[in-house]
Amino acid sequence: MATVVSQVAVNLEKPVDREKTCPLLLRVFCANGRHNPISDYMRGGVPANELQMYTWMDCTLRELTSLIKEVNPDARRRGTTFDFAIVLKAHVLTYSVAPDRMNNRYTIRDIGNTMNGQRGVDDGKSSVTRLVYKRPITVCLVIRV
Repeated sequence: MATVVSQVAVNLEKPVDREKTCPLLLRVFCANGRHNPISDYMRGGVPANELQMYTWMDCTLRELTSLIKEVNPDARRRGTTFDFAIVLKAHVLTYSVAPDRMNNRYTIRDIGNTMNGQRGVDDGKSSVTRLVYKRPITVCLVIRV
């Protein structure tokens, strides 16, 4: 009889002790209907519709949805959809200028969605811990009513 050993690494994240751990600042940019254009994040700029929230590294998309509904009355309607994405800096080499220069570009990565009044598969997804980047975290949010 052969023995099979799994070589898949399972990352078991430890829950954050919210009594002892300081929350982090999460910058959320809310837009209605579609995400903000990626050009709004270029050259150190950000969209004007910023919402700053303090939360923990293990917060879920459902928790973020609840925090947003506390401050945005339009987001409280039943059936409102919240599409979450993360803006990331994608370092791309540009050889046209010089081989050792880096050109900073940004990309948006979808991380999930939630809906008011309905449970979904992404409700329990952890938004912040999915990042492996040690830089400021920016979350884009589209609210569709």
